[in-house]
Amino acid sequence: MKKIVLTLLLMITSLLAQVDEAIEVPYISYEIKMGKGFDEVNANCLMCHSFGYITNQGRQSRLFWQGKVDKMIDHFKAPITEKDTVMIVDYLAKHYGNGK
Repeated sequence: MKKIVLTLLLMITSLLAQVDEAIEVPYISYEIKMGKGFDEVNANCLMCHSFGYITNQGRQSRLFWQGKVDKMIDHFKAPITEKDTVMIVDYLAKHYGNGK
């Protein structure tokens, strides 16, 4: 019985929590490199995550980027066509690649 009362008390207390001031979410802009394949990245990648996910990976090899795109398709069921996959990997390797 004590557990139920405590659980209910915690649930009700969290519903009553209020903030009297405006909350501002910080905006982070990322430098986006334009080029062939950007439209495919914009249409397929940015629907789920920000461009920061790409830039925060650092400069990586073509194999790395291919693996990331494959992971999005295989594990997260991203609806990316084979044609778009090639364009996306080419774009990422060119603009965010390390030349390997």
